[in-house]
Amino acid sequence: MAEVKLLGVWYSPANHRVEWALKIKGVEYEFIEQDLQNKSPLLLESNPVHRKIPVLIHNGKPICESLIIVEYIDETFEGPSILPKDPYDRALARFWSKYLDDKVPAVVNTFFLKEEQEKAKEEVCEMLKVLDNELKDKKFLVADNFGLADITANFVGHWLGVFQEATGVELVTSEKFPNFCAWRDEYINCSQVKEYPLPRRDELLAFVQARARAAASASASTRK
Repeated sequence: MAEVKLLGVWYSPANHRVEWALKIKGVEYEFIEQDLQNKSPLLLESNPVHRKIPVLIHNGKPICESLIIVEYIDETFEGPSILPKDPYDRALARFWSKYLDDKVPAVVNTFFLKEEQEKAKEEVCEMLKVLDNELKDKKFLVADNFGLADITANFVGHWLGVFQEATGVELVTSEKFPNFCAWRDEYINCSQVKEYPLPRRDELLAFVQARARAAASASASTRK
């Protein structure tokens, strides 16, 4: 049997993309929690370029970057397809996955980095406008099946609402982005999310609130 290990942290949306793909394929794996303040020799050896999670180790060989890992899992293991079979739909799935992945820093900066907040907020609001238009009357981002783009969208489907509640910074309302909110509500309650659950909201909320307090304290200290 193939030996599969995943280096990550429980609260990372990038980490959960990979876990989701492994569970969809029915792959057994060992999850090795990492301390990002004190990175393990295994993490540094497995990802010497970026030195970050997630890292998938398959039969001793490391694969880095969550979207690359998900495609590797789809190509390597038997089970339901994660990328669409149709070449055009597959290209669309990659496009939307890249688009969403590129917006993660702006989302984080909006809620946790005061110096970059206004610029980041503009970028996130533009992203939400794009998604609101794209998601009109749609259950999935691409084609008729849950796949790569929907896995990548986990941070806007789940984490974004937690960030808002934890920090009090409100970006998403049903008045501003009705299609996105309708999609998000269905996303959180869809069978795929229920079967392969994301982190519990209360646990994630407590973690994010602690991080937000730490970020605010650090910012205040810098201004002194």
